[in-house]
Amino acid sequence: MEWNARWVPWTEEGIENLHLLQNDKGIFIDSMMVGSHQGQQFRVSYQIQCNQEWKVQTCAIRLLGAHPQEVKLQSDKQGHWVNVDNIPIPELEGCIDVDISVTPFTNTLPIRRLALRPGQSADLLVVYIALPAVEIRPMRQRYTCLEVSTNGGLYRYESLLSGFSAELHVDTQGLVLDYPELWRRSWDES
Repeated sequence: MEWNARWVPWTEEGIENLHLLQNDKGIFIDSMMVGSHQGQQFRVSYQIQCNQEWKVQTCAIRLLGAHPQEVKLQSDKQGHWVNVDNIPIPELEGCIDVDISVTPFTNTLPIRRLALRPGQSADLLVVYIALPAVEIRPMRQRYTCLEVSTNGGLYRYESLLSGFSAELHVDTQGLVLDYPELWRRSWDES
């Protein structure tokens, strides 16, 4: 199965164009974004590969422009991470999902992996990648399923450190339709 989706920010300039392929070998995400964060323009591409259970295996991010940067992370799907040189990253121990700050897509990873029912919630430790600064750190988050219907669902996302929370409307594939005040889906095709 294949999906294509496009998101635009609520207030700032930008766009994300994402392609997702799911087959018997896993789940493959390829996305390109241009945007602005706190007045700083950025262009970034990222690729994420997951197994059939939506556990992240690899994450590659390329920040393009005058000062290009690249990040490549790999997981054993059990919470152990290494960098491109196969050197362990102990501070990311226990993280299963990744959360890239400038995209609504990475919310799909725990939503699909956890498959929560209405009223259920789960606390997570994720690899948080802040862009365009390219800061990587573990972050505690909580997802709560508020409702599920034939049209999709509604989930509450919470950052347990900052106290930020948002209610995310998702489609039947768990892809964000609306991330209030930040992102909204402008186009999709399956």
